[in-house]
Amino acid sequence: MGGLCGWLGHGVNDPDAIDRMAAPLARFDGTPIESMQGHRAGAAVAARAGSAEVHRRDGLMVALWGHPVLTSADLAQQAEATGVAATLAAHWHDGRMDADQLCAALGGAFALCILDEHRGEAVLAVDRLGIHPLTWQLAGETLLFASSADALNRHPLARAQIDAQGLYNYVYFHMVPSPGTAYREQQRLLPGEFLHYRQGRVETRPYWQMAFREDGKRSFEDLRADFLAHLRGSVRQASAGAKIGAFLSGGTDSSTIAGILCEVNGQGADTYSIGFEAQGYDEMEYARIASRHFGTRHHEYYVTPDDVVAAIPQVAAVCDQPFGNASAVPAFYCARMARADGITRMLGGDGGDELFGGNERYAKQHVFALYERVPQLFRKALLEPAVFHFPGGERVRLLRKARSYIEQASVAMPARLETYNLLGRYGPQQVFTDDFLVSADIGQPLEALARTYGRSEAKSLINRMLALDLKVTLADNDLPKVMKACELAGVEAAFPFLDDAMVTFSAGLTPQQKLNGTQLRWFFKEALKGFLPMEIITKQKHGFGLPFGVWLQQHKTLQQLASDSLHDLKKRGIVRGAFIEQLTGQHLTEHAGYHGTMVWVLMMLEQWFRQREALR
Repeated sequence: MGGLCGWLGHGVNDPDAIDRMAAPLARFDGTPIESMQGHRAGAAVAARAGSAEVHRRDGLMVALWGHPVLTSADLAQQAEATGVAATLAAHWHDGRMDADQLCAALGGAFALCILDEHRGEAVLAVDRLGIHPLTWQLAGETLLFASSADALNRHPLARAQIDAQGLYNYVYFHMVPSPGTAYREQQRLLPGEFLHYRQGRVETRPYWQMAFREDGKRSFEDLRADFLAHLRGSVRQASAGAKIGAFLSGGTDSSTIAGILCEVNGQGADTYSIGFEAQGYDEMEYARIASRHFGTRHHEYYVTPDDVVAAIPQVAAVCDQPFGNASAVPAFYCARMARADGITRMLGGDGGDELFGGNERYAKQHVFALYERVPQLFRKALLEPAVFHFPGGERVRLLRKARSYIEQASVAMPARLETYNLLGRYGPQQVFTDDFLVSADIGQPLEALARTYGRSEAKSLINRMLALDLKVTLADNDLPKVMKACELAGVEAAFPFLDDAMVTFSAGLTPQQKLNGTQLRWFFKEALKGFLPMEIITKQKHGFGLPFGVWLQQHKTLQQLASDSLHDLKKRGIVRGAFIEQLTGQHLTEHAGYHGTMVWVLMMLEQWFRQREALR
C-alpha cells in the first residue's frame, strides 16, 4: 500500500536518511519509492503508479499519497494540467492559500505533507475519514512524520520509547485509538485534521467535521435516486485505473458494492469470500446468494487453523501499532486470493454501518435512552426502590432483567457503550502488574471516548453515536484492518461508501431514516429493496469473524503459539503471570469464545513486540 514520510528541521546531515525512513513503507508489497531531500527537509512517497504525487520548487516540497481530489472547480482545472501537488505548491508559494484553505480544498483519500524550508513551515494532513494515517513527533525543533511508526522510528532523531498508556489503551480497545500511539511523544492526526508547524512549534486542528442535517424533508423517492446515483459514482471512481475485485461477506454493505460494481462495469465482477469450518462462524452461503443474484465471478477460500498460525506473525509485522482485531487474518487471506488472480485494488463495504446506522448497539442504546424520558421523581422515588428492594427479587427473572436494564440505562453515554468491556470485566488490577499501572491512567480510555463523543454537534443520539463510531470503530479499527491486510497481500484498498458525496448525503438523512425505532439502517434497506436479495436485507450482521477461541481448544500448533507468546509476554512486566495462567486455564475452559478474545489480544501484543525487535 505504501505511504509517505519525512521531516523538517535541523540536525540531519545524513544523505541516506530519507531512504532508510521510506524502506518500511515498501517492505511488504515492494511499491516504488520517490524521495527528495534538501538542506533542512526530506520527503518520500511509496506508492503504486497513480497513487502518489511529489513536487519540488525553490525549497518547497509537496508530497501526496492516495487519491486526492480538489473540491474547487478552478483548482481542479489547474490540477488537470499540472497535477494536484503542483497546484497546491503554487498556491502555497504565492501566498494565495493558507494551511486551513489548502486542506479544506482537498477531498478523497489522502495523506499530505508540505515542507517549506525557506519559511521553516510544514503542513501535514489526512483525509476526512482517516483512511490514510500520519504519525508525527517533535524531536527538539525538528518535525518528523510518517504513515507508519516503523518508518518514523528510522529517522536518526526519532525516540521510540514504549508508552504504557498506549499499551493500556490497546488492551482496553484491542487497538490504540488516535491520536495516541504505542510510543511516547508520538501522535497521530485525527480524521479531518491538519498540523501546522512553524519555527519549532506545532498546532493541530480540524479542517473538516461531520455536519449532520437532522431536519430533512426530501421525499423518499428523491433520496433513493440520489443515493443510487452516489453509489454508482463512488464505485466507478474507486474502480478507475486498476484491476478491481471486491470483498464479499454476504452482508448488506459488501453485497451492495459487489452489485453496483457489476452494474457500472456492465459485467460480472470478481468477488472474494472467506469461510470457516466451524459451527456458527461460516456465512459463506449468504455470499453465494449475493454472487448468484448479481452474477459475479465468485472466489472462495476456507481459512484453517494452520493458516492462522502462519498469518499471526505477518499481521503483527505489518501493523505499526499493536492491533488485536482477529478478522485481519481472514481479510488478509481474502486479499491474497485476489492478488493471486491479478487483482490490484479491492473494494470494501466499510463505512456503511457508521453512515447509515447498521450496528446492533444503536438499537440497544435507543432502548436504554427511553429510560431517560421517565420522570426523575418517579424513577428515584418509586420505580427504582421497588425494583432493587423487592424481597427475593434476585430470584425473579423479570426483576433481574429490570435491574440490569436500569443499571445500564443509568450510565451516561458514551461510557454505557463500554458496559461489557472485556478488560473492565476482568478488572485492570487483576490483569496488569502494579509497576505497569503506575504509568497508566485507567480512566483515560473513557475520558477519551467522552471527548470524542462531545465533539459532535449532532442533536440526536443516533447521530452522536455515528460520529463516535466514524472515529473509533471505523478510522481506528476497521480501516486499519483492511488497509494493513491488503498491504500484506500486495493490493490496494478502496472504500466507495466513504466517498465525500456519499458521506455528505448520509449526513442529510433524518435520525429516523437511520434508526426507525429499533429498525437498523431503515432508509438504506428500503432504498435497496429490489436490488439486493431479500435474504441479504433481512440477515443478521456477521462479517469475517475468526473462530479463534474454538480452534484454540483443538489445534495443538495454535495452542503452542499462543502459549509461547503469553509466556514471553509475562517476562515484560506488563501483564500479571497469575492472570495469564488463569486465562489459559480456567477461563478458556469455561468459555473459549469469550475468553479467547483476550488470549488473542495479549498474544498479538507479544507478537508485535517481537516484530519490532526484529526490525532493529
